Amino acid sequence: MDKDSQKLQGEYFRYRGIPFPVGMYSPESLSLAENTNNVRDEDIFIVTYPKSGTNWMIEILCLILKDGDPSWIRSEPIWQRAPWCETIISAFSLPDRPSPRLMSSHLPIQLFTKAAFSSKAKVIYLGRNPRDVLVSLYYYSKIAGQLKDPGTPDQFLQDFLKGEVQFGSWFDHIKGWIRMQSQENFLFITYEELQQVRLDLRGSVQRLCEFLGRPLGEEALSSVVAHSAFGAMKANTMSNYTLLPASLLDHRQGAFLRKGISGDWKNHFTVAQSEAFDRVYREQMRGQPSFPWDMSPEDTSPDGEPDPEPSPSPGPKPGSSNDPNPASSQ
Repeated sequence: MDKDSQKLQGEYFRYRGIPFPVGMYSPESLSLAENTNNVRDEDIFIVTYPKSGTNWMIEILCLILKDGDPSWIRSEPIWQRAPWCETIISAFSLPDRPSPRLMSSHLPIQLFTKAAFSSKAKVIYLGRNPRDVLVSLYYYSKIAGQLKDPGTPDQFLQDFLKGEVQFGSWFDHIKGWIRMQSQENFLFITYEELQQVRLDLRGSVQRLCEFLGRPLGEEALSSVVAHSAFGAMKANTMSNYTLLPASLLDHRQGAFLRKGISGDWKNHFTVAQSEAFDRVYREQMRGQPSFPWDMSPEDTSPDGEPDPEPSPSPGPKPGSSNDPNPASSQ
């Protein structure tokens, strides 16, 4: 990559065939993420394709690690609590942090940190309906300074289906990671499972606690659920990305945490776009396990409005966030 290209926002370079935005990533930062030996058995990796709920999962895990106490999520920016593995300012290049370290990544499995696979580090992969991912990524691309302008919805749909977007093909990404399901230190969970029913966030938090070996009492569990609700995250300046300069995220053009619902794609796809997407999806995902969004896409109707602000007393109230990720062009 030449020096001139490094100065341009909205430009991509390829690393082993995968497109990455210039400015947030470099061949050197990606190589460090892939080849570092700086991995501990106590590490916890959150892996997602962009706009799949990364920051919602970060918020949940931060609260679990603090037994439901919200003081950490209210005092430190979210990108510092779970820094990115592959960015130029990498989690692996930061001064020593106490264990367990939370780290985030959008890397496809073939580029992910090799040392993690021979360690006891835990990996949580959060998947999401790719139709909602596409819509969220389209709007995110309009406010993120490091990303290309998404163009028309039809153009962006074609780019997404061909994998000509940041981090490449959604299909390849999830198919690569789903192969890890048999590993005891790997957990696959979906955005839709967290949101399916009003009580599902609580059940999913319990599942995460069990996976991490950190059981919580009822009061702590209720606090995690309440403080990780979409409304709570949207109101928290340490989690809503409003602290970032407009050159990185221009909130005048739209909110980073947009709706936090499932099924919003139906408000955006035309019939022709939906049919085009379904054709590629069926071809690409043939032989793969069934996902929540496969059951009946027509029934995953959006909630209409995000969850309201949480009540002062913690209670079981689910919510979700679109995956905010300044560093990941997420």
